[in-house]
Amino acid sequence: MKDHAFIPYKGLNFSEEKALQQSADFHEFFDKRRSVRHFSDKPVPREIIEKIIMTASSAPSGAHKQPWVFCAVSDPQIKKQIRIAAEEEEYKSYHGRMSEEWLEDLAPMGTNEHKPFLEIVPWLIIVFKKPYDIVDGQKKQNYYVSESVGLAAGFLLAAIHNAGLVSLTHTPSPMKFLQKVLNRPENEKPFLLIPVGYPADDAEVPDISRKLAKDVIVYY
Repeated sequence: MKDHAFIPYKGLNFSEEKALQQSADFHEFFDKRRSVRHFSDKPVPREIIEKIIMTASSAPSGAHKQPWVFCAVSDPQIKKQIRIAAEEEEYKSYHGRMSEEWLEDLAPMGTNEHKPFLEIVPWLIIVFKKPYDIVDGQKKQNYYVSESVGLAAGFLLAAIHNAGLVSLTHTPSPMKFLQKVLNRPENEKPFLLIPVGYPADDAEVPDISRKLAKDVIVYY
C-alpha cells in the first residue's frame, strides 16, 4: 500500500463556556433561516456567489471524490428556459403525479405550479451530482454520492444564509430537463435547483414552527 501525505490538524480550540456560547449563537442565527418564494431582482455580485459555492464545496465526501458540480445561472434567457421547463413538470405533478395526501401536506406552504421567482431572482444555483468521473477517457467511480452532495447542499444553504441572502430548495421532479438546458454531460445528474437572492420587500413565509429538541433528539 502506498504511503500518503498527512499534515497536522490545526483546528479551533474553544473553552467549554465559549463553545456553549458559540453553539447557542449559531443556533439562534440559523433558526432564522427560512425558505423564501418571493425574491427581489436586486443584483448579487458574482464574487459572493463564488464564495458561497466554494464553501459548499468544502463539504466532506466519500473518499474525498467531491462528486458535485454547481451551475450558477444569471443569464435571463437561460433562466426563462428553466422556468418554462420547470413549470411544465410542476403542472404534471400538481395535476396527477402527487397524491391527495401530498397536496394536503403542501397546502400550508401555498405552493402551485407557477414559479415566477425562477426568472425574477438574480441567481439560480443548480447542484449536480456525479456518480462517476471521466479521467483520461476512463470511468472512475464515486462513492456515497447522494450523501456527499446532500452534505454540500446543506453547506450551500448555510453559506447563503450567512451572506444575508435567501433561498429555496426547488425540486421540479423529474429534473432531467436541467441537464439538457445547461448542456451538462451524461455523468452529471440534477440534484437541486436553488434560487438565490434577496427577499422581496413584501416577502411572506408560512407561519410554521420547527420541531422541539425532545422531538428530534434521543440521548443514550
